Amino acid sequence: MYEIYCKLRNEKGVKDSDVVKATGITKSTFSDWKSGRSKPKNDKLQKIADYFGVTLDYLTTGNDDMIKEKPPMLTARDERDIKKDLDSLREKLLNKDLGPAAYDGEDIPDDDIELFLGQVNLMLHRLKVKNKAKYGNKNKK
Repeated sequence: MYEIYCKLRNEKGVKDSDVVKATGITKSTFSDWKSGRSKPKNDKLQKIADYFGVTLDYLTTGNDDMIKEKPPMLTARDERDIKKDLDSLREKLLNKDLGPAAYDGEDIPDDDIELFLGQVNLMLHRLKVKNKAKYGNKNKK
């Protein structure tokens, strides 16, 4: 599985840190898989498969017949837009400028903001790809 992951990562031209941010899977988990200390669970494998636009079967077997139709790739501009949105949200969360950005009446703790933003990052990437597939690669004006 790890070899197929590396192949996909290299083909897409991303770094491990990009996959970590997009999927929420920790670097240490990837390291454990690489060294054979642990085997990946299906939920984490599915996140990776979704990120790369392949089936779970392809990720685990490498069988080319199982590749999904490739989703639209995000451009450097798309990545910059997502980063800009995340940076703006981070600033607002740290400055408590969002009003009811809370859970159970409490503000999101500062040490949980990055965890929250990691999940928002994953959602923004998926949404951007989904919108590109639905509406095409038209630039908004």
